[in-house]
Amino acid sequence: MKTKIRLHYHLVLSVICVLFINQAVFSQNLNENPELDKKVKAFLSDKRYSWRDMNVPASDGQLLFDIIVENGYKNAVEIGTSTGHSGVWIAWALSKTGGKLITFEIDEQRHKEALANFKEAGVAEYVDARLGDAHKLIPQLKGPIDFVFSDADKTWYKNYFVDIAPKMKVGGCFTAHNITQGRRMSGIGEFVEYIESLSNFETTYNNKGGGVSISYKTNKN
Repeated sequence: MKTKIRLHYHLVLSVICVLFINQAVFSQNLNENPELDKKVKAFLSDKRYSWRDMNVPASDGQLLFDIIVENGYKNAVEIGTSTGHSGVWIAWALSKTGGKLITFEIDEQRHKEALANFKEAGVAEYVDARLGDAHKLIPQLKGPIDFVFSDADKTWYKNYFVDIAPKMKVGGCFTAHNITQGRRMSGIGEFVEYIESLSNFETTYNNKGGGVSISYKTNKN
C-alpha cells in the first residue's frame, strides 16, 4: 500500500513539474512589446466608459485576452466586430503569441469605426477586418482555427459553430457572448443545448461580465 501511495505521489509531482515547465517555456516564448502594451492600455483606459453599440464589457475583453495568451492561440476568428472593443483585446493577446485575428462585421459604419480603433490602439497589423455577411463568409473560412469569439446574431450561433468546429484544432476554444449559465437570452437556447450535447467539446461558463460560454475541443470526433 505504501508503495502505491509513493508511486501516486511521484506521479502527481511529475505532472505538476511538467505543467510548470511548460508554462515557463511558453512564457519565455511570448513576444514582449512594452511600447505596444503601454499604448493599448492607454487606449482601453481612455475608452473604458465610452464603448456602446453592442461591444463587450472590459471584464469579458480581459477574459478573452487571458484565454488566448494562456493557451498560445494564434489563429483567431471573431464573428461580430462591432466597433472593435473585443477585437482590440483579442489582437493585443495575439501580438504576444505571434498570431492574427480575422473579424467579421456586416455594418459598414461599425466596420469603419473598428478600423480606426484598431489603428489608434496600435493593433491594426494583427487584425484582418472584413466587411460582409458572416452567414456567407464563415463557411468559406479555411482552418486550422484555434480560437473563436462569437458575438453576432444569437439565432445563428449554432450555425456558426457547426461551420467552424470541424476546422478547429484539438485544444482550440470556441467562445460565445451573452450566454450565462442558468439564464438564456432569446434565440440561443438551441446553441447551448447543442454544445452541451457534444462529446468532443467541454463547455463551461463565465458569468462575471456579459456572460461567456467557453468550449474547448477535446478530440476530433
